[in-house]
Amino acid sequence: MTLVWCLLAGMAQAQPQTIRVAVLENAPPLGYRDAEGNLTGFAINIARALCAEIGTRCEFEATRLESLIERLAAGYFDVAAIGLLNTPERSQKVLFTKAVYRSVTLWVARPGIQPGDLGARISIFRGSAHETYAKAQHWQLIGAQTEAEMIEQLAAGVAQGAIVPLMTSLSLQKSAVFQQLGLKVTVLQQPELSGNASFAINPRRAELKMLLDGALEAIKRKGVYDRINSEFLPFRVE
Repeated sequence: MTLVWCLLAGMAQAQPQTIRVAVLENAPPLGYRDAEGNLTGFAINIARALCAEIGTRCEFEATRLESLIERLAAGYFDVAAIGLLNTPERSQKVLFTKAVYRSVTLWVARPGIQPGDLGARISIFRGSAHETYAKAQHWQLIGAQTEAEMIEQLAAGVAQGAIVPLMTSLSLQKSAVFQQLGLKVTVLQQPELSGNASFAINPRRAELKMLLDGALEAIKRKGVYDRINSEFLPFRVE
């Protein structure tokens, strides 16, 4: 019995006491601040559930997408609780959990305008996998930090279209200004722009991958994932 308790104590000590978690605070429904200024959202609450499952505490810090991967790789954070596509470029710098949900990319523009059309300027989030892909295609890009900035670019005619993840489009389509623009939303079929969205992990904290992957399976099995899904999203994700 003494040996068993020693083993259990050793396992408990091996659990990280605090995980520094990078999140976005202006990307609803994944991450944002509520009316009281508290961080909330689908990705943030999934992170909270994962930390609770492994018996540790999340220490959240809001950051920007454009510098996220570099800061995570440099050790400023342990985990990035943001739905990120696991691209070859990113996987050379950081680790990834199992898929948190499936990501689809949308093209938003006036009817008849396509990415790559002559003179078509595209609003795109800085630091996103979409930006990397679009640059490789030599599309004309205009960077945006937030959905609000993207809407401003579209409304002013500075951008003729936008490339956004499905999750982001939920917030865009709630905007009265966006609704008045009469834009058409279609799914981009390029395989590089869809796939599993995961949380990213500082490679110096490689032990977290097994813990978080196991915790993700556990919260799905216990129904916690589904409850968070229902709270923040109008459709089911896996």
